[in-house]
Amino acid sequence: MQLQKKPLAPLCLVWLLLAAMPASAALEAQQILKKSDEVRNPDRSFSLVTTLISYKNGKQNDTSKLVLYSRASPNGGQFRSLLRFISPQRDAGKLTLKSGRDLWLYDPASQASVPISPQQRLLGQASNGDVVTANWAEDYKASLVAEEQIQDGEKQMRDCYHLHLVATNPDAPYPSMDLWVDKNDFKSRKAEFYAVNGNLLKTTWYRRYEPALGGERPTEAVIIDGVNAQLVTVLRQQNFAWRDVPEAWLQRDYLAHFKDTDQ
Repeated sequence: MQLQKKPLAPLCLVWLLLAAMPASAALEAQQILKKSDEVRNPDRSFSLVTTLISYKNGKQNDTSKLVLYSRASPNGGQFRSLLRFISPQRDAGKLTLKSGRDLWLYDPASQASVPISPQQRLLGQASNGDVVTANWAEDYKASLVAEEQIQDGEKQMRDCYHLHLVATNPDAPYPSMDLWVDKNDFKSRKAEFYAVNGNLLKTTWYRRYEPALGGERPTEAVIIDGVNAQLVTVLRQQNFAWRDVPEAWLQRDYLAHFKDTDQ
């Protein structure tokens, strides 16, 4: 007598679904991260003015102002950026160039450009990596930690995706970070940045979203030191404008010849 074989399809289907779950979750998290990039950054070349104000124990102790020029990569990857320092006077005329994975600082006094790190500080708690335009989805692999309700930088309760990001290349600004992305509109609300040993370097709150460059962009970020919460740097952005950033401006050899004709 021939025994009738039991159908295995339902069981196989269950195993296939279980096996696919981590990949699906990772893909979803990466899509959330990409959408948050699209909110923070426009999709073509622009310029803006950034003001950095550092505070210690609630008192302002330093300030700096610079112009950011960013050109979108033609392949949809990372932006390339040029920073021109306006003030204080000791830094006026200095330039920082981010092209690909490389960063250089040009000092007109010495007429030399030297390589620098994205983690190198500009003022207070703000580093080069905080100021140049960055698409995090290009440098980090995201995983979904949880869906959480948090209080944002303006004391409003927000339903957020909590993502954990791990750098996929050694030149990423930070080895890892946690990011809270608003579930309703994919606005970045909060980020925590970590060192290689896992220690918290700083916490950043993104706030004051306003219409700019075809979308609602954060115009202020509050950066709090991970060890001493009395060390705070406020990053403010204004004068957003579409700008045709010349290719020549984004070449290291051109830094000594740079001049913004619109300044």
